[in-house]
Amino acid sequence: MKKVVFLFIWAFSPVLLTAQQPTPGKPRILISTDIGGTDPDDNQSMTHFLMYADRFQTEGLISSPSYGDGTKQHLLDMIALYEKDLPKLSRHNKNYPTPDALRAVCKQGRHGAAPLKGFATATEGSDWIIRCARHKSQQPLWVLVWGGLEDLAQALHDAPEIQSNIKVCWIGGPNKKWSANSYAYLVRNFPNLWFIEANGSYNGFFSNQGVPDSLRNEAYFDRYIQGAGHLGKDFKNYYKGIIKMGDTPSLLYLMDGNPADPSKESWGGSFEKMKHSPRQIFNRPTTQADTVGVYSVVELHFKGPHLPIAPDSACFTMRVQAQIGEQSWPGYYQGDGNYVILYIPKQSETLTYTISSGIADFPAHSGQFVVANQWPGQKGPDDFRVGSNWYTDRADPALFDGKQQGAKTVLKWRSAVLLDWARRWSWLR
Repeated sequence: MKKVVFLFIWAFSPVLLTAQQPTPGKPRILISTDIGGTDPDDNQSMTHFLMYADRFQTEGLISSPSYGDGTKQHLLDMIALYEKDLPKLSRHNKNYPTPDALRAVCKQGRHGAAPLKGFATATEGSDWIIRCARHKSQQPLWVLVWGGLEDLAQALHDAPEIQSNIKVCWIGGPNKKWSANSYAYLVRNFPNLWFIEANGSYNGFFSNQGVPDSLRNEAYFDRYIQGAGHLGKDFKNYYKGIIKMGDTPSLLYLMDGNPADPSKESWGGSFEKMKHSPRQIFNRPTTQADTVGVYSVVELHFKGPHLPIAPDSACFTMRVQAQIGEQSWPGYYQGDGNYVILYIPKQSETLTYTISSGIADFPAHSGQFVVANQWPGQKGPDDFRVGSNWYTDRADPALFDGKQQGAKTVLKWRSAVLLDWARRWSWLR
């Protein structure tokens, strides 16, 4: 009886009938993920990817944990589950890649954030990005970044010519906060990179606003995933099966609509061009009278003792008190008694911070600033300039879902996406 009801919903759902057309061909993709780090939503998104792996030419799966302890092994563990479920998936579609083919493109990227300059030394992951980007093809290589930008920044530093061969779709937001140095390096040195910076839109994928009861985040597992193969059993380990999957919209963007034109609608959202990336430089402690935009680069500069250490050395700590609690960030010596730290706020709030170090005569101090929900906002004198192919969340207030800019461009397709995925889960029963 359940199967009959499901097929009825599948065939006659008005949401599905309004979905976009699948993209032609198989996009070449490379996924850089911080799977295994502090947020298990990457495991959920990896499950989704594996169940749709027939839709892509997968050229790379890179472990790039700018924060947390993720490794390549976390990717291999997910592929092992896929291998167990592959016989059932293949009954419905013969185009799934072999587990060994996926294992062969798993690479280890950088552990931890890059230093102030935004890059460090090559990794297996960054070298693999270069290798894939250099493949001769009529298609671009889509680099889908689910975490920090460190390996992408390293690859572009080591082989800047590859920027014309790649298109980047990045789930920013909190990931941008952990990757401030690499982001600043990219936007400063590669402003003409083809780049989607999704800071708010992706939130629409785990919004319950206007969603049918059976597709709500807390209900979907019991309704569609429970009892569906090894991947389904494992899914319960992440958020107790409650849907988040904040990185999935980068995949959805390539599964539907016209990826070459971010202004068009797609399951993964719709985006608009941005002409500047906001940055504010402060040469003094800040106060509540100072306001910065959400997702913008905040640079705090100050003077201190001259040290016999190399520039770009981490030597002090900024502790930030935010709504989620206290977090610590490294600051850097620039030489000649100059110190700097880059910080990117992820949400609107009032932040309090302290700066301290074990260095003798270090000028410890504290400050505050207000984060406004404006992105990218009005141009400022310190902003980075970007080229004609840098895109971000739509600023139309009607497309906000709560505080999340552009989120309704993803939310409007959420039911269609989850019902499409439910059909694939049924293959594993």
